[in-house]
Order: sequence, then C-alpha cells, then structure tokens
Amino acid sequence: MGNGLTRDEVQSFLEQFHLKVRVFGILFRDDRGKNQKTLEELDISPAYRKEVIMDLVVQDYVAGPVADTLNKLGEMWIFGKSVKKREVYIKVQINAYSDAPICISFHLAEAPMMYPFK
Repeated sequence: MGNGLTRDEVQSFLEQFHLKVRVFGILFRDDRGKNQKTLEELDISPAYRKEVIMDLVVQDYVAGPVADTLNKLGEMWIFGKSVKKREVYIKVQINAYSDAPICISFHLAEAPMMYPFK
C-alpha cells in the first residue's frame, strides 16, 4: 500500500506540506460531520488538531500519493497519529489551486492502519 515510496520521498512531501502550512495556514473540511465529531469526541481544539498535523513524521505515513478523482485538487496523502490514545486517520493534500494545503480528513480510524515506515 505504500506505493513503493522511500522515506526520503515522504519526508520531502512533509517538508513541503509543513512549510506551506506555516506560510499560508491550512484549510479544514469541517463540513464533513465525522471530522467535527472527532474534535468533540477527543475533546481537542482546532488549534490542537493543527499541532497534531504539524507533528506528522515519516513514521506516521500510511499511503499516498493517491489521486483525487473527486475534486481533482492534487494528490492526497494519508497518515495516522495517536491522539489521546486513539488512532486518528488524517488525509491531507497540497492543493493545486490555492496556496493553503487542505486537511480533508481528521477522524477516528475506522479500521486498523498499516505504517510501512514504523
């Protein structure tokens, strides 16, 4: 599932992604109910959610890049992170049409995730 990517390729994406977030911020798809519900269930603030995303490392990589066939905004990358001892599924994207990256998903994992670099 790791698409044969190397650690360096994932690291390179994360560096580019984090730099863009620091400069332009990040857009969250909070119109998606399960993203909002996860903030409430974990009792975390949107600011803390952003911190979790800024703390993503190569070892958190799950899959990607995956084509965005729905919105065609660029490739999507999937990561997982333990937040308050719960596994959270995080899908992010460097948007082809705006400066700010997008967090499409930030919700409790619905199935166990595999981490090729852990």
